Amino acid sequence: MISCNWKLNLNKSEFLAEYWQSKALLIRGAISEFEPPVSSHELAGMALEEQVESRIVEYRDNVWQVHYGPFHSRAFDRDQPWTLLVQAVDHYLPAVAELRKLIDFIPEWRIDDIMVSYAVEGGSVGPHFDNYDVFLLQGSGERLWQLGKFCDDTTALLQHDELRILDTFDATEEHLLHCGDILYVPAGMAHWGIAQTECTTFSIGFRAPRVSDMVSRWADHLLETLKSDAFYRDIKRAPVTRPGEIQQADLDRAAAQLRAAIDTTDGRNVWFGELVTEPHYALLQDEVDAAHTLAALKGDPKTAELAPTAKLAWQHDAKCILVFVNGESQKFDSSVLPSLLILCDNRHLTVTQMKTALGDNATVALLGYLAERGVICIA
Repeated sequence: MISCNWKLNLNKSEFLAEYWQSKALLIRGAISEFEPPVSSHELAGMALEEQVESRIVEYRDNVWQVHYGPFHSRAFDRDQPWTLLVQAVDHYLPAVAELRKLIDFIPEWRIDDIMVSYAVEGGSVGPHFDNYDVFLLQGSGERLWQLGKFCDDTTALLQHDELRILDTFDATEEHLLHCGDILYVPAGMAHWGIAQTECTTFSIGFRAPRVSDMVSRWADHLLETLKSDAFYRDIKRAPVTRPGEIQQADLDRAAAQLRAAIDTTDGRNVWFGELVTEPHYALLQDEVDAAHTLAALKGDPKTAELAPTAKLAWQHDAKCILVFVNGESQKFDSSVLPSLLILCDNRHLTVTQMKTALGDNATVALLGYLAERGVICIA
């Protein structure tokens, strides 16, 4: 297991109180003596692979254009400034995955992935805004970032089928980033990065479910728990003089019954954990790996390591622990918590930690659960 021992030069409490989802923040020398864990050549090699999500953005003939991988090496021979973006590089390269530890003061389930981009001088993806927060860590070279106002669904965009480029962009501040600098950009803030030299940028992006998706998922869970023979009741109601009118008392009575229905559900709030751990990318393991892992667990296992794409989270639920992995959930005895904390923090169990885990039946069951879902490697 790779350990780069990077440290983030940031007052975490101050950042969360004053900047998180509120203001942009430039962190000069965020990582001292930072050496980018992937080169532009390695990134280009990844973009040739079928299973890797990649794209090239360029501004040609006064039009923003996007091309999707996998690419051939000739795709990198262009006469206009261009940018290569490779998604979820942390799922393929353990050294890049180590960057996630820089922001371990924010829940792991909030992190989406680490995208890495390479740009030639002048390369850009245009002025835009994202619906998620992002830490922009400068790798090699230099990139100039301009920041603008906060945007929303009413903000004018250029007409484009695939890219969300702002129709107008008015910069309010700008920062030239060097290797090891970080620019935090909150969700919704307009920004525009332009490579001043050949450069790489590591984008640590966060995931936030839409409120509409949360309502839908919560409602689905609620409907599963409600009794089918429960109906609206209006016992001891007063007589009416206008038979067609729905009175405020009727609405209040309905609302009270809805609140009562919510209060009498089983209390297993699994919908949120299942929603936020749903994977965006395919697992890198297959059924053969899962079967091999289960067999290893029944033998003499020494270590365990989560798959790069595994999204693992947990919550207390009455007297048990609810474990969420890639959109599914399962109850376990609270004795699994010590090993679960280690897996969530370090994503692996050492020989000593594995020995302790195997001494608890509930933790063995947890490892089996993760193995069956192909999200853990046991050796």
